[in-house]
Amino acid sequence: MRRVRIDSTVIVLGILILALIVGAVLVSTVGRNFFSPGNIRDILTGMSVLGLVAVGQTLVVLGASLDLSVTYVISLSSLLAATMMAGNPANIPVAVITTLLMCAAIGLVIGLIVTVLRVNGFIATLGVGLILQGVLNTNFKGSAGKVPWEFQLIGATGLGPVPVSTIIMIALAVVVWLLLGRTRTGAHLYAVGGDPEIARLSGVRTRPPLIVAHVLCSVFAGLAGLLLASRLGVGSPTVGQQGGYALLSIAAVVLGGTLLLGGRGSVWGTVGGVAILAVVDNVMSVMQVNPFLKDVVRGVVIVAAVAVYSRRAIIRRRPRFGPGGTRTHGDEAARQAAPAMAVAAAQLEDAGGQDAGVAEGARS
Repeated sequence: MRRVRIDSTVIVLGILILALIVGAVLVSTVGRNFFSPGNIRDILTGMSVLGLVAVGQTLVVLGASLDLSVTYVISLSSLLAATMMAGNPANIPVAVITTLLMCAAIGLVIGLIVTVLRVNGFIATLGVGLILQGVLNTNFKGSAGKVPWEFQLIGATGLGPVPVSTIIMIALAVVVWLLLGRTRTGAHLYAVGGDPEIARLSGVRTRPPLIVAHVLCSVFAGLAGLLLASRLGVGSPTVGQQGGYALLSIAAVVLGGTLLLGGRGSVWGTVGGVAILAVVDNVMSVMQVNPFLKDVVRGVVIVAAVAVYSRRAIIRRRPRFGPGGTRTHGDEAARQAAPAMAVAAAQLEDAGGQDAGVAEGARS
């Protein structure tokens, strides 16, 4: 009997609904209303910063890479923005643009190290993160700068129970969703993350999509730093490290169903993973659970979710055998190569340099 494949995003939605139901029951035991506007606002506020970092992290994970430098990029961006603003509303545009350009430059350096020098993403971002930590420790001993009130409104206001910061996060998630689903860069990123060698043989340039992913990941971390600066009113050299955003963002990405090996996942799964973590944290905060126990619960939730995904992956990758008892590699290889071959075919058609027969051969 053929098994029914359930999309990972649907599983994430189911886990989120279950978390909301269990959370509402637990919160009611202490005489609180889980779905009160104030509590919903707290959950959505908790999602915004981590959501920005996790959405950016999704891009690099889809490309089979990682970014551990995001915590230091967050701290550096909050300091640079607050210092440049200096309490003057007129400085906001220049400060924001300069900060995001700096973050993009950091991401570009990481992308070049990973693609040109062929350094593993884990090691490359760890090294860049240590460099940024040294810069922060050398030049800043505490909070610096001052964020004008006009910019602080971003982190302090909302539309009803929905904070402006969460609206911004969702809007940027939509942009990334369109990038992944409607552009050639997104298709190439999936192909490179799935199998870079097959993508290369299919005519895909493997470096640009991964560089773009790292640049956007750093930019999203910079946006998270700007949001934290708007909430704090100053820049902080430790705000990123204290939040543990590197590991939590990776956890949210994995919890959302994106494979750490790359090539499969979605931004909405990541947003769902962020929502699950925010709900769990909110429930434990309302119930005044020991902070150390929070990490235990987070770990249990993440391991349980990944176990479900791993089980699905094992079932899906079960080898096929032919009549003679030997494995039929052709079907599996063709299935894995299909996305990259489709991309290659599209490139050939756009270039107009090959005939239809060649394009058909690339698809097969």
